[in-house]
Amino acid sequence: MNAHRTILHLDMNAFFASVEQQADPSLQGKPVAVIGSGARTIITTASYEARAHGVRTGMTTHEAKRLCPELILVIGNNREYTRISKLIFEMLGQFTPLVEVFSIDEAFLDLSGSLRLFGSADVIAREIKARILDRFGLTCSIGIAPNKLLAKLASDMQKPDGLTIIPPENVASLMKTTPIRSLCGIGPSTEQRLKYLGISTCNDLGHFSPGILSRHFGVMGARLTQMGQGIDDSPVIPTTTEEEVKSISHSTTLDHDLTSKEDVHKYLLMLSEMVGRRARRYKTKGKTVTLTIRYADFTTFSRQETLPSPLNRSSDIYRAATALLDTLHLTQPIRLLGVAISNLVHASEQLPLFPEEQRLTTLSQAMDQVNDRFGDTAVTFGTLLGQDNCSHVIAPAWRPAGIRDVEVK
Repeated sequence: MNAHRTILHLDMNAFFASVEQQADPSLQGKPVAVIGSGARTIITTASYEARAHGVRTGMTTHEAKRLCPELILVIGNNREYTRISKLIFEMLGQFTPLVEVFSIDEAFLDLSGSLRLFGSADVIAREIKARILDRFGLTCSIGIAPNKLLAKLASDMQKPDGLTIIPPENVASLMKTTPIRSLCGIGPSTEQRLKYLGISTCNDLGHFSPGILSRHFGVMGARLTQMGQGIDDSPVIPTTTEEEVKSISHSTTLDHDLTSKEDVHKYLLMLSEMVGRRARRYKTKGKTVTLTIRYADFTTFSRQETLPSPLNRSSDIYRAATALLDTLHLTQPIRLLGVAISNLVHASEQLPLFPEEQRLTTLSQAMDQVNDRFGDTAVTFGTLLGQDNCSHVIAPAWRPAGIRDVEVK
């Protein structure tokens, strides 16, 4: 472990619900759950008052209301959440240039080079908490440790509005009693497999046979051993350093199951336009098109095709997606659809050589310019007129800048 690093992990407390409670004082102190606008929405975030009744992210509204009959359901304002998130991350950059956005409400900061300027990590943490509370009326939990793994562990220890510091000399004793499920990266499935081997604490994991772990988990085995010992050398990668994006995708859970391919085609066109527009905005093309389908029983599968030339025109993406659909014999109604392009390359700004290609490219550019100015569907395909829009949810991969800065509603 590199004891010379000082890493801070910031986690906003019940972020979406807290933003709603701050915007509407009548919601403060009450059980609130943020939901989507669709008919099949689930709980996106629950306030701590709602969590006290057992309401959790991912529940259906029916389940949540059964646990907490007085629960107040609020349709989320995704644009407001991303707006505030961007401002918070911008503020964090005043303490160190090494800010890595982990999700819309989480970030890692490497404070190693900032301590002399501000005095101590504790001082920085308290200043960050005070500024967020003063400017936005929101609270956050902060963890400080020698690495990212332990900093995230620390931020979970005191919620809400907590501040936990793990000094290097306390790591070994902390690992002795910490359950493996507390470590970021060990989900329910991995936890179950580790418990089958008799591993329930980080101490068990750190001292377990690396060879046996490798046989069960492959290359991840050595990483698990280090995690059990509280070791993590991964750097804080500034969000200003554009990550290598491997795909551009959009998916939507449908308000009602689709049974006709004609209806499916309309949603595929809409998703293809969302993917194509974002690709064109960042001058990117993809050679591989992927279609994802989830049936009503939640069976999920994908089909993909790699094309001779990269593309980013919505009509071309749509044509490839429908060709993939036509190869399938649909056995159930469809609950979710997704379209993606991958094998990305940077697109040339030059117009194509052939007149028809030039016309189509110019048309796409004109549509983008109008929609950027007047709204997503100010100009759209005729077959989409009157069609319900796909939801623009905040995906886990969302970032405050660059190609991952997906427009939301």
